[in-house]
Amino acid sequence: MGTRWKGKGAEAKALAEPMSGIISQLQSSLTHSDCHGLLSGCSVLLEAGAEQTKLLIRSCFGQPIITAEKDKQWFQLSMEEAFYLCHSLGCLKIVGEDNQRRTDEELWQDMKSKRETFPDFYMAYSHLRVKNWVVRSGSQYGVDFVAYRHHPALVHSEYAVLVLSGENENANGRLRAWSDFHCTIRLCGSVAKTLLVLHINKNGHGSLSPSCLEKYNVEERTITRWSAEQCREVQTPETSSK
Repeated sequence: MGTRWKGKGAEAKALAEPMSGIISQLQSSLTHSDCHGLLSGCSVLLEAGAEQTKLLIRSCFGQPIITAEKDKQWFQLSMEEAFYLCHSLGCLKIVGEDNQRRTDEELWQDMKSKRETFPDFYMAYSHLRVKNWVVRSGSQYGVDFVAYRHHPALVHSEYAVLVLSGENENANGRLRAWSDFHCTIRLCGSVAKTLLVLHINKNGHGSLSPSCLEKYNVEERTITRWSAEQCREVQTPETSSK
């Protein structure tokens, strides 16, 4: 599937405002304002000022929450998004429900206790984000993530992403049967996306702390549906008469 831009001028706008530059601005803004997020359930709540609100929206981190406070904007970050801002970019501090700041190691344990597959999903998320793909939830398409070349307002997502553990491919219960492969590929084709499977190989290092991430590697595989219709011989008068 090729890149499908939304409207005339969308590609030019994306080239003029690369995602890497927008994220750099967000990183600087959050660092200077000493922002703190609150770990609540399986997400992190973040209060943002006017400048940070614009940057969070432009960089596609979190979902805005509608509140009665007109002068404040709250965002709900997924655990992967929050840990990326905290651990990888170092621009966000996170406190627990006890209002005590969490170190990266403590936050890692908290998030892992809330979802066993968090280390695999975070590795997949950060693998794509560091390459400046915009990564959003893929639940509406029956996958783990969807990946955009730039902001969703400018371009359609190109990849439907499934995350598999190299040590336990059944960890998230996907692609265990051929029927699941078939249904997933057909669904991706119907919404013009390529299925991207990310295998997370921990290389025997476990997931005791975020330092283990340096020992992991990610194997990328794209899976498409082969169609005999696309590979047939071109019919000519000579071949059709035989």
